[in-house]
Amino acid sequence: MEFIQEVIASNLANIRKKRGLSLDNMAKLTGVSKAMLAQIENGKSNPTVTTLWKIANGLQVSFSGFLKEMDKPKVKKKNINELNPVIDDDGNYLVYSLFPFHPEKKFEIFTVDLKPGVSHKSEKHIGEEYVLIQRGLLTLDIQGEKFELNADETLKFNAATEHIYTNSSDELVRFYILIFYPD
Repeated sequence: MEFIQEVIASNLANIRKKRGLSLDNMAKLTGVSKAMLAQIENGKSNPTVTTLWKIANGLQVSFSGFLKEMDKPKVKKKNINELNPVIDDDGNYLVYSLFPFHPEKKFEIFTVDLKPGVSHKSEKHIGEEYVLIQRGLLTLDIQGEKFELNADETLKFNAATEHIYTNSSDELVRFYILIFYPD
């Protein structure tokens, strides 16, 4: 896919999603077929100037808005020592929200501190869970199957299953959880 196709595809998809439009609704507004709009959004079609003008007029946006490169993401630095954790289990399970859920990104990232000798049963929830151990030894029980994870090890699983985090050591375990919410 050419760079300009990527830019147009990304901008069109962003406009549609921000307005909460389906491809059908956008097709009605613009007079461009749903199939063509889908191909443009997926970068499989390089639209003509005429087609882009039809889309711009139908959505009441500028033509050049489809051609501008997305702003570079802002750099965001966080220090866990400056965050207030959500605390569970009598202060033994601390969750720091590093990057909260955002619907356009479909994921969230937490840091978790699990104190020595503590188990925490997580409620079943939607999404894929990725656990990355920073320090310590964590035992993760997923529907009765146990996985021991040391520093620098990771595990991915379906979060809609019962899972229990256990620190059976005498040292703090710190790990990261990334939860991805697929469509």
